Amino acid sequence: MILALLAVLLLLSACASDRSSGNNAQGKAAGGEEQVELLVSAAASLKDSMEEAGRLFEEQHSHVRIRYNFGGSGSLGQQMEQGAPVDLFVSAAVEPMDRLIDKGIVVADSVELMFRNSLVLIEPGPEPSIKQLDELLRPDVRIVAVGQPDTVPAGEYAAEALQHEGLWDEVESKAVYGKDVSQVLAYVESGNANAGFVYKTDLIHSSKAVLSLEIDPGLHQPIEYPAAVPVQAKHPEEASELLAFMKTPEVKAIFKKAGFDVVEESP
Repeated sequence: MILALLAVLLLLSACASDRSSGNNAQGKAAGGEEQVELLVSAAASLKDSMEEAGRLFEEQHSHVRIRYNFGGSGSLGQQMEQGAPVDLFVSAAVEPMDRLIDKGIVVADSVELMFRNSLVLIEPGPEPSIKQLDELLRPDVRIVAVGQPDTVPAGEYAAEALQHEGLWDEVESKAVYGKDVSQVLAYVESGNANAGFVYKTDLIHSSKAVLSLEIDPGLHQPIEYPAAVPVQAKHPEEASELLAFMKTPEVKAIFKKAGFDVVEESP
């Protein structure tokens, strides 16, 4: 009986050891480093470029996997205010980042300006018919897609430009709101909106929408993309490495190709 009990104990011990080894193997990369999952919250307008840059980063950092949360910058900032875990935040406007600084979620000195963009008005293809902003008041322009101004910077920029021209009240009555610029683009591409406001970079890869006009940048605040590693980031070292990686020539080329104006560091 004693021998039988010893045999059972040895068997259980071996099984526990195998499970432990398996867990360790799953938690480590091929090089023996602990596997890290980076959580990146970024403006929807950055999606394609961020994912391409992320793939390059993962190739050079085998122990890191990046998980993305794309959306309107205001909404992403609100999620962080409510405690959502984020290792790196890239906003399409300064205001959401400033709110995080005010709440102590981000340190002001850690914020880095990464990109600039331009606001454009688009229509469904094949040919545009709107040549100036006040033509949005035409009866045949029934629906205008706009990012929700409270949470989508592109929507805020659009509203600001229209207010500057004294057009917002009338255009607002025709507005359908998108949760981010990707949804606004989809409204226009599908023909569910006669026109819409997106970033220049959103239009580059679209085969169904066409450029109506570029919005005068003097009509709205500058479109700038700040980035920062939050104070409570779970993996601040790897997040900082990713942020630095986004400034390398090969990654800058990705964003430039997408139409972003890459902010160069001062000498």
